[in-house]
Amino acid sequence: MIQPQNLQAGDVIGMVCPAGSIPLERVQKCVETLTEWGYQVKLGQTIGAKHFTYSATDALRAADLQEMMDDPSVKAILCARGGYGLSRIINNLDFTGIKANPKWVIGFSDITVLHAALQHNGIMSIHGPMATAFNKGPEGEPYIQAVKSILEGQKTSYEAPVHSYNKMGLATAPMIGGNLCLMAHLVGSQYSMDTNGKILFLEDIGEFHYNLDRMVIQMKNAGLFNNLAGLVLGGFSDMRDDPTDIGAGAFEILQSHIAEFNYPVCYDFPISHGLSNYPIKEGAIYHLNIQADQVILNDV
Repeated sequence: MIQPQNLQAGDVIGMVCPAGSIPLERVQKCVETLTEWGYQVKLGQTIGAKHFTYSATDALRAADLQEMMDDPSVKAILCARGGYGLSRIINNLDFTGIKANPKWVIGFSDITVLHAALQHNGIMSIHGPMATAFNKGPEGEPYIQAVKSILEGQKTSYEAPVHSYNKMGLATAPMIGGNLCLMAHLVGSQYSMDTNGKILFLEDIGEFHYNLDRMVIQMKNAGLFNNLAGLVLGGFSDMRDDPTDIGAGAFEILQSHIAEFNYPVCYDFPISHGLSNYPIKEGAIYHLNIQADQVILNDV
Protein backbone atom coordinates (compact mmCIF):
# COMPACT_ATOMS: atom_id res chain seq x y z
CA MET A 1 0.00 0.00 0.00
CA ILE A 2 1.45 3.36 -1.11
CA GLN A 3 1.44 6.17 1.45
CA PRO A 4 1.42 9.69 -0.05
CA GLN A 5 4.21 12.05 0.97
CA ASN A 6 3.85 14.48 3.85
CA LEU A 7 2.89 18.01 2.95
CA GLN A 8 5.31 20.92 3.26
CA ALA A 9 4.68 24.63 3.74
CA GLY A 10 3.60 26.17 0.44
CA ASP A 11 2.18 22.95 -0.98
CA VAL A 12 -1.08 23.12 -2.92
CA ILE A 13 -4.28 21.45 -1.70
CA GLY A 14 -6.95 21.07 -4.36
CA MET A 15 -10.61 21.25 -3.36
CA VAL A 16 -13.39 19.63 -5.39
CA CYS A 17 -17.02 18.50 -5.12
CA PRO A 18 -17.14 15.14 -6.92
CA ALA A 19 -20.66 14.39 -5.66
CA GLY A 20 -23.12 16.84 -4.06
CA SER A 21 -22.99 20.64 -4.28
CA ILE A 22 -21.84 23.15 -1.69
CA PRO A 23 -22.19 26.96 -1.71
CA LEU A 24 -18.95 28.85 -2.05
CA GLU A 25 -19.43 30.63 1.27
CA ARG A 26 -19.52 27.29 3.10
CA VAL A 27 -15.91 26.55 2.13
CA GLN A 28 -14.42 29.95 3.02
CA LYS A 29 -13.45 29.04 6.59
CA CYS A 30 -11.82 25.86 5.33
CA VAL A 31 -9.80 27.80 2.76
CA GLU A 32 -8.75 30.33 5.41
CA THR A 33 -7.67 27.60 7.82
CA LEU A 34 -5.68 25.68 5.22
CA THR A 35 -3.99 28.94 4.26
CA GLU A 36 -3.18 29.63 7.93
CA TRP A 37 -1.59 26.18 8.07
CA GLY A 38 0.79 27.32 5.34
CA TYR A 39 -0.79 25.71 2.29
CA GLN A 40 -2.10 27.13 -0.96
CA VAL A 41 -5.63 26.20 -2.02
CA LYS A 42 -6.73 25.50 -5.58
CA LEU A 43 -10.51 25.50 -6.02
CA GLY A 44 -11.95 23.19 -8.64
CA GLN A 45 -14.73 24.16 -11.04
CA THR A 46 -17.24 22.20 -8.97
CA ILE A 47 -16.82 24.34 -5.85
CA GLY A 48 -19.85 26.62 -5.56
CA ALA A 49 -21.49 25.11 -8.65
CA LYS A 50 -24.84 23.28 -8.71
CA HIS A 51 -26.57 20.88 -11.08
CA PHE A 52 -29.72 19.54 -9.42
CA THR A 53 -28.45 17.69 -6.29
CA TYR A 54 -24.98 17.39 -7.81
CA SER A 55 -22.25 20.00 -8.01
CA ALA A 56 -22.13 19.59 -11.80
CA THR A 57 -22.82 17.12 -14.58
CA ASP A 58 -21.20 13.69 -14.34
CA ALA A 59 -18.72 14.66 -17.06
CA LEU A 60 -17.65 17.89 -15.34
CA ARG A 61 -17.38 16.30 -11.90
CA ALA A 62 -15.20 13.54 -13.31
CA ALA A 63 -13.05 16.01 -15.25
CA ASP A 64 -12.59 18.27 -12.22
CA LEU A 65 -11.47 15.42 -9.98
CA GLN A 66 -9.31 13.94 -12.75
CA GLU A 67 -7.51 17.25 -13.21
CA MET A 68 -6.69 17.44 -9.50
CA MET A 69 -5.48 13.83 -9.44
CA ASP A 70 -3.25 14.39 -12.49
CA ASP A 71 -1.88 17.84 -11.57
CA PRO A 72 1.65 17.27 -10.16
CA SER A 73 1.53 20.64 -8.37
CA VAL A 74 -1.45 19.48 -6.27
CA LYS A 75 -0.15 17.57 -3.25
CA ALA A 76 -3.51 16.70 -1.63
CA ILE A 77 -7.19 16.75 -2.58
CA LEU A 78 -9.90 17.74 -0.12
CA CYS A 79 -13.42 16.78 -1.13
CA ALA A 80 -15.61 19.65 0.05
CA ARG A 81 -18.66 17.47 0.71
CA GLY A 82 -20.25 14.07 0.12
CA GLY A 83 -23.89 13.78 -0.88
CA TYR A 84 -24.40 11.47 -3.83
CA GLY A 85 -22.69 11.04 -7.17
CA LEU A 86 -19.32 9.31 -7.02
CA SER A 87 -20.80 5.96 -8.05
CA ARG A 88 -21.88 7.64 -11.31
CA ILE A 89 -18.34 8.70 -12.24
CA ILE A 90 -15.95 6.25 -10.58
CA ASN A 91 -15.56 4.06 -13.68
CA ASN A 92 -14.65 7.12 -15.75
CA LEU A 93 -11.64 8.02 -13.61
CA ASP A 94 -8.07 7.15 -14.59
CA PHE A 95 -5.85 6.40 -11.59
CA THR A 96 -2.61 6.14 -13.57
CA GLY A 97 -1.46 9.65 -12.65
CA ILE A 98 -2.18 9.43 -8.94
CA LYS A 99 -0.51 6.01 -8.74
CA ALA A 100 2.63 7.51 -10.28
CA ASN A 101 2.39 10.61 -8.07
CA PRO A 102 0.42 9.63 -4.92
CA LYS A 103 -1.34 12.36 -2.98
CA TRP A 104 -3.69 12.36 -0.01
CA VAL A 105 -7.40 12.38 -0.85
CA ILE A 106 -9.60 13.48 2.05
CA GLY A 107 -13.33 13.01 2.64
CA PHE A 108 -16.02 10.68 3.92
CA SER A 109 -19.66 9.66 3.39
CA ASP A 110 -20.18 9.30 -0.40
CA ILE A 111 -16.39 9.70 -0.76
CA THR A 112 -16.21 6.12 0.56
CA VAL A 113 -16.57 5.07 -3.10
CA LEU A 114 -13.42 7.01 -3.99
CA HIS A 115 -11.55 5.56 -1.00
CA ALA A 116 -12.54 2.08 -2.17
CA ALA A 117 -11.21 2.79 -5.66
CA LEU A 118 -7.96 4.14 -4.22
CA GLN A 119 -7.65 0.97 -2.11
CA HIS A 120 -8.20 -1.03 -5.28
CA ASN A 121 -5.25 0.86 -6.78
CA GLY A 122 -3.03 0.40 -3.72
CA ILE A 123 -3.08 4.04 -2.52
CA MET A 124 -3.76 5.20 1.04
CA SER A 125 -6.26 8.01 1.60
CA ILE A 126 -7.83 9.88 4.50
CA HIS A 127 -11.39 9.17 5.63
CA GLY A 128 -12.10 12.36 7.54
CA PRO A 129 -13.64 15.81 7.92
CA MET A 130 -14.57 17.86 4.86
CA ALA A 131 -15.02 21.59 4.30
CA THR A 132 -18.02 22.29 6.54
CA ALA A 133 -16.27 20.70 9.53
CA PHE A 134 -14.01 23.75 9.57
CA ASN A 135 -17.10 25.85 10.43
CA LYS A 136 -17.81 24.06 13.71
CA GLY A 137 -15.64 26.18 15.99
CA PRO A 138 -13.56 25.11 19.01
CA GLU A 139 -15.56 21.92 19.63
CA GLY A 140 -14.62 20.62 16.21
CA GLU A 141 -10.98 21.63 16.48
CA PRO A 142 -9.57 18.25 17.66
CA TYR A 143 -10.84 16.53 14.52
CA ILE A 144 -9.55 19.25 12.20
CA GLN A 145 -6.17 19.30 13.92
CA ALA A 146 -5.93 15.53 13.51
CA VAL A 147 -6.19 16.03 9.74
CA LYS A 148 -3.34 18.54 9.93
CA SER A 149 -1.28 16.03 11.92
CA ILE A 150 -1.75 13.32 9.30
CA LEU A 151 -0.88 15.68 6.42
CA GLU A 152 2.32 16.62 8.24
CA GLY A 153 3.27 12.99 8.88
CA GLN A 154 2.59 12.91 12.60
CA LYS A 155 1.17 9.87 14.39
CA THR A 156 -2.34 10.11 15.83
CA SER A 157 -3.89 8.54 18.91
CA TYR A 158 -7.63 8.60 19.58
CA GLU A 159 -9.72 7.64 22.60
CA ALA A 160 -13.35 6.51 22.59
CA PRO A 161 -15.97 6.14 25.33
CA VAL A 162 -16.50 2.69 26.83
CA HIS A 163 -19.69 0.95 25.65
CA SER A 164 -21.50 -2.01 27.19
CA TYR A 165 -21.49 -3.89 23.86
CA ASN A 166 -17.71 -3.62 23.44
CA LYS A 167 -15.77 -6.85 23.01
CA MET A 168 -12.36 -6.50 24.62
CA GLY A 169 -9.11 -7.34 22.91
CA LEU A 170 -6.14 -6.10 20.89
CA ALA A 171 -5.65 -5.85 17.15
CA THR A 172 -2.86 -4.52 14.96
CA ALA A 173 -3.72 -4.50 11.27
CA PRO A 174 -4.46 -2.30 8.24
CA MET A 175 -7.61 -0.23 8.78
CA ILE A 176 -10.26 0.34 6.10
CA GLY A 177 -13.93 1.22 5.90
CA GLY A 178 -16.31 4.13 5.67
CA ASN A 179 -20.02 4.72 5.26
CA LEU A 180 -21.99 1.50 5.80
CA CYS A 181 -24.48 2.29 3.04
CA LEU A 182 -21.69 2.72 0.49
CA MET A 183 -19.79 -0.33 1.76
CA ALA A 184 -22.92 -2.42 1.19
CA HIS A 185 -23.50 -0.71 -2.16
CA LEU A 186 -20.03 -1.77 -3.36
CA VAL A 187 -20.55 -5.45 -2.55
CA GLY A 188 -20.21 -7.46 -5.76
CA SER A 189 -18.34 -4.72 -7.61
CA GLN A 190 -14.64 -4.47 -8.40
CA TYR A 191 -14.38 -1.84 -5.68
CA SER A 192 -15.76 -3.94 -2.82
CA MET A 193 -13.18 -3.60 -0.05
CA ASP A 194 -11.15 -6.65 0.96
CA THR A 195 -11.74 -6.85 4.71
CA ASN A 196 -9.79 -10.04 5.40
CA GLY A 197 -7.33 -9.48 8.24
CA LYS A 198 -8.26 -5.80 8.49
CA ILE A 199 -9.69 -3.54 11.16
CA LEU A 200 -13.00 -2.45 9.63
CA PHE A 201 -14.72 0.80 10.61
CA LEU A 202 -18.29 1.80 9.77
CA GLU A 203 -20.60 4.77 10.29
CA ASP A 204 -23.83 6.06 8.76
CA ILE A 205 -26.53 8.71 8.88
CA GLY A 206 -30.20 9.14 8.07
CA GLU A 207 -31.18 5.49 7.62
CA PHE A 208 -34.34 3.64 8.55
CA HIS A 209 -33.62 0.94 11.13
CA TYR A 210 -34.90 -1.81 8.83
CA ASN A 211 -32.61 -0.60 6.05
CA LEU A 212 -29.62 -0.57 8.40
CA ASP A 213 -30.51 -4.17 9.29
CA ARG A 214 -30.73 -5.10 5.61
CA MET A 215 -27.38 -3.53 4.73
CA VAL A 216 -25.60 -5.25 7.61
CA ILE A 217 -27.10 -8.56 6.49
CA GLN A 218 -25.88 -7.87 2.94
CA MET A 219 -22.35 -7.26 4.18
CA LYS A 220 -22.48 -10.31 6.43
CA ASN A 221 -23.76 -12.56 3.64
CA ALA A 222 -20.92 -11.29 1.46
CA GLY A 223 -18.43 -12.38 4.13
CA LEU A 224 -17.17 -8.92 5.00
CA PHE A 225 -17.35 -9.60 8.76
CA ASN A 226 -15.89 -13.12 8.69
CA ASN A 227 -12.15 -12.67 9.02
CA LEU A 228 -11.65 -9.25 10.56
CA ALA A 229 -8.82 -8.35 12.91
CA GLY A 230 -11.17 -5.93 14.65
CA LEU A 231 -14.29 -3.84 14.16
CA VAL A 232 -14.81 -0.15 14.97
CA LEU A 233 -18.40 1.10 14.87
CA GLY A 234 -18.81 4.85 14.80
CA GLY A 235 -21.90 7.03 14.90
CA PHE A 236 -25.23 6.03 13.36
CA SER A 237 -26.87 9.40 13.60
CA ASP A 238 -30.21 10.94 12.66
CA MET A 239 -32.02 7.64 12.15
CA ARG A 240 -35.23 8.30 10.21
CA ASP A 241 -37.64 6.24 12.30
CA ASP A 242 -38.17 5.10 15.86
CA PRO A 243 -36.37 1.95 17.06
CA THR A 244 -39.71 0.50 18.11
CA ASP A 245 -40.62 0.09 14.43
CA ILE A 246 -38.18 -2.81 14.18
CA GLY A 247 -37.69 -3.53 17.87
CA ALA A 248 -34.02 -2.53 18.04
CA GLY A 249 -31.79 0.54 17.86
CA ALA A 250 -28.81 0.89 15.55
CA PHE A 251 -26.25 -0.58 17.95
CA GLU A 252 -28.63 -3.38 18.93
CA ILE A 253 -29.06 -4.29 15.26
CA LEU A 254 -25.32 -4.33 14.70
CA GLN A 255 -24.64 -6.30 17.86
CA SER A 256 -27.21 -8.94 16.94
CA HIS A 257 -25.35 -9.70 13.70
CA ILE A 258 -21.74 -9.60 14.91
CA ALA A 259 -21.98 -11.04 18.46
CA GLU A 260 -20.90 -14.45 17.14
CA PHE A 261 -17.46 -13.22 16.06
CA ASN A 262 -14.48 -13.33 18.43
CA TYR A 263 -12.43 -10.33 17.33
CA PRO A 264 -12.38 -7.07 19.35
CA VAL A 265 -15.28 -4.70 18.69
CA CYS A 266 -15.96 -1.19 19.93
CA TYR A 267 -19.13 0.88 19.62
CA ASP A 268 -19.75 4.62 19.48
CA PHE A 269 -16.25 5.47 18.28
CA PRO A 270 -15.87 9.18 17.31
CA ILE A 271 -16.12 8.61 13.56
CA SER A 272 -19.42 9.98 12.31
CA HIS A 273 -21.45 12.52 10.37
CA GLY A 274 -21.71 14.51 13.59
CA LEU A 275 -19.22 16.76 15.33
CA SER A 276 -17.02 13.83 16.38
CA ASN A 277 -15.17 12.58 13.31
CA TYR A 278 -11.54 11.58 13.68
CA PRO A 279 -9.64 11.05 10.41
CA ILE A 280 -8.40 7.57 9.54
CA LYS A 281 -5.67 6.70 7.05
CA GLU A 282 -7.34 4.08 4.85
CA GLY A 283 -4.92 1.18 4.40
CA ALA A 284 -2.50 2.23 7.16
CA ILE A 285 -1.69 -0.07 10.08
CA TYR A 286 -3.45 0.82 13.33
CA HIS A 287 -3.33 -0.62 16.83
CA LEU A 288 -6.74 -1.05 18.48
CA ASN A 289 -6.83 -1.59 22.24
CA ILE A 290 -10.27 -2.24 23.75
CA GLN A 291 -10.29 -2.72 27.52
CA ALA A 292 -12.99 -2.55 30.20
CA ASP A 293 -12.00 0.99 31.13
CA GLN A 294 -10.65 2.45 27.88
CA VAL A 295 -10.60 2.31 24.10
CA ILE A 296 -7.52 3.59 22.27
CA LEU A 297 -6.77 3.61 18.54
CA ASN A 298 -3.42 4.74 17.19
CA ASP A 299 -1.51 4.38 13.94
CA VAL A 300 1.82 2.58 14.17
